[in-house]
Amino acid sequence: MMGVGADNKTANTSNVSKFTSQQDGEEKEEVELAKMTPGSAESMSLAKADHQSTEPRETWGRRLEFVLASIGYAVGLGNVWRFPYLCYRSGGGAFLIPYLIMLFLCGIPLLFMEFTVGQYTRLGPVHAVAKICPLFKGVGLATVVISYVLCTYYNVLMTWALYYLLHSFSSSLPWQSCNNTWNSVGNCSTGFPGNATHLQSASQQFFDHKVLEMTTGIEHSGGIRWELFGLLILAWAIVYFCIFKGVKSTGKVWVNAAAQIFNSIGISFGSMISMASYNKFNNNILRDTFIVSLANSATSIVAGFVIFSAIGYMAHIHNLPVDDIATDGPGLVFVVYPEVFSTMPVSQLWAPLFFHHVTLPWIGQSGRISLKTQFLSLVSFLSNQYLRDQNEGSAQLTRFFNRAINMRFNLLNVYIYTVQFAMVEVAVTFIMDGFGKKVLQVFKRKEIIVLMVCSVGFLLGIPHITRGGIYVFQLMDHYTAVVSLMFLAFFEVLAITLIFGVKRLSVMVENMLGKKPNLFFRVCWQFLSPMLVLGILISSIVQYTPARYGKSYTYPLWAEVVGWFISLVSIIWIPLGAVHELWTTEGSLLQRLKKSLTPTVDLESVSEKPSSESIALFTAA
Repeated sequence: MMGVGADNKTANTSNVSKFTSQQDGEEKEEVELAKMTPGSAESMSLAKADHQSTEPRETWGRRLEFVLASIGYAVGLGNVWRFPYLCYRSGGGAFLIPYLIMLFLCGIPLLFMEFTVGQYTRLGPVHAVAKICPLFKGVGLATVVISYVLCTYYNVLMTWALYYLLHSFSSSLPWQSCNNTWNSVGNCSTGFPGNATHLQSASQQFFDHKVLEMTTGIEHSGGIRWELFGLLILAWAIVYFCIFKGVKSTGKVWVNAAAQIFNSIGISFGSMISMASYNKFNNNILRDTFIVSLANSATSIVAGFVIFSAIGYMAHIHNLPVDDIATDGPGLVFVVYPEVFSTMPVSQLWAPLFFHHVTLPWIGQSGRISLKTQFLSLVSFLSNQYLRDQNEGSAQLTRFFNRAINMRFNLLNVYIYTVQFAMVEVAVTFIMDGFGKKVLQVFKRKEIIVLMVCSVGFLLGIPHITRGGIYVFQLMDHYTAVVSLMFLAFFEVLAITLIFGVKRLSVMVENMLGKKPNLFFRVCWQFLSPMLVLGILISSIVQYTPARYGKSYTYPLWAEVVGWFISLVSIIWIPLGAVHELWTTEGSLLQRLKKSLTPTVDLESVSEKPSSESIALFTAA
């Protein structure tokens, strides 16, 4: 949960502060921490440094909350469907070799880098990168854009999962047989069709004909699926109410491994920088880096074992090759798994449990852990207060229940913070960091700003819940989560590790934790990570393949053009930001270039000493 902040002077937040047991000393400490990075004249015009220095920034109430939120963001639906399919398509167990290499040489060092930038600057990705390398300030904005684009269709996955969850409580699973109104009886099979190309499994027909009511291609939208429309509203409503108070080939195999690491951990999406910006200045981000990255990869590998066991089981039951069962994209979750459940004893038990857990990564690790605690504490609180107030009349009792429910609901809201919430919070952080005072003059309250951000996200998600929406979904996933991401990762690494420099980055770490990062991180930042990211970017360009859906549908040319436009929506801000910086800086072209490559972040002003615990994981440099 996020602690004391600039906008947290309302009665509700005061109540929340009482239940987080934060001391007055901590509040004063947060005010001091907010003043640690005074901006220069150049940074004032962009980041409103006066706002940063006069108003304390929200912070996490406890260290554990940041770790849980980061794990919740990293561990998501991609661990269940993206990793297993990439693993299967890229050589099976051999895929783990490049995956683990990318984890230790890129994933962990770059996550540590993003945590360092966010925690030291105490800014979101846009303004943090602008202070580190003004020439590449567009990189920060690009990460906000790609993160927000991703969240507009990520919530569609949750919409489908909610649809399956609701239909899992029927007396017989609706995808279990071919005797339903949506089935094409002539080509429906209760198992996988194998080489009989004219047949479809019952689970495939349920997904295509019932859930999606899928058309023949992206050129046929087919109108809105109103059931999904309602569930999409529900999904975005949950997001809003949970964050509106704020946060207190060989070459191809390597491309797939890098894409999975960056997608899953969340590197270059801006969310990790944003969340780390709410840490206290000397939080042990090295420890948090290892916890988050290793927990994420362990979840992916365990999920892979589970999924391949299920796929192997289905291949054995239907006497089919595994290739006919392992499908791409969301089909792995919404077609293969339902088919597996239909063959298991007590299928009505396993299906709801599975889709319940599919939605849990969306709710978040911290939300899962805190639900039981919050429920028990609520019961205890209600019981004690009831015994105390039972003699004061029904009016007093009514006021008490309303007060108790409101306070506990606020506490529960800030715990439930993960993938979808983190991506939306990136956009909110960007708005509040850059335009907070001006926007609040118009909208008055931060809650209204969050509502606007969620409403726009909902509107952008509507094309995905039309009858041709699955084609839109696959197109956006291909060009956002693969093509754009590697470009952003390269320019982020270029701006921070090469232009800003490993020496300055090491000074940041030393100021916060009392010791420079060890040789491993410095070598990765200086050489290995940039070379690997550059090589993977080149490989992804050379081995580019157009988007497709399933094994047969190829997108028309105009759709491919739209896909590249989706990629450019985020990438274009990098050159635009560079041109804007050079245009607005005074002096000759050489002087402008030199100024635009000079960081404005303060590396000397440190107002508190790091604790001994903060350097426990460091070795001598």
